[in-house]
Amino acid sequence: MQHKIVITGGPGSGKTTLIKELTSRNYICIPEISRQVTQEAREKGIEYLFLEDPLLFSKLLLEGREKQYIDALNLDTKLIFFDRGIPDVHAYMNYNGTVYSEIYLDKSKNYTYDSIFLLPPWKEIYITDDERYESYDSAVALHSHLKQAYTALGYSINEVPTGKVAYRVDYILNQLKHL
Repeated sequence: MQHKIVITGGPGSGKTTLIKELTSRNYICIPEISRQVTQEAREKGIEYLFLEDPLLFSKLLLEGREKQYIDALNLDTKLIFFDRGIPDVHAYMNYNGTVYSEIYLDKSKNYTYDSIFLLPPWKEIYITDDERYESYDSAVALHSHLKQAYTALGYSINEVPTGKVAYRVDYILNQLKHL
């Protein structure tokens, strides 16, 4: 039986680094797609799709994450890690005050995960770049919205302590030992 695990958190909390470490340890990991969506929009002349058309950005994320989820079901592995889950989409829209249809919540209820690991804001490692333009304060607020979104869906959230990447990955794997 496949166990679907989400690694989530606000921007700059170390998610991608954890996913890279899990991959280096031969775990199957599904990458975050928001940077890909942002880059594709830039190639079409839209500099900040997330800001210019948040509903289109969210729609593309939802479609991409749904496809990733469905494709992952065909993988022959016991543990599969997702760099963000489907509920992240509506958590971000809640943060931005974007009005959205019930399809976002419906998809979050239909495509479920087995374990949720939430990374807290971590000021010491936080940086901005061409795709991450949120301030650290925004990252803190997004953390709260992510926690609320997953909790509202009935998930038990496991908060990952800060520390070196190996320590954080070992923490996650130790929480999954019973599987």
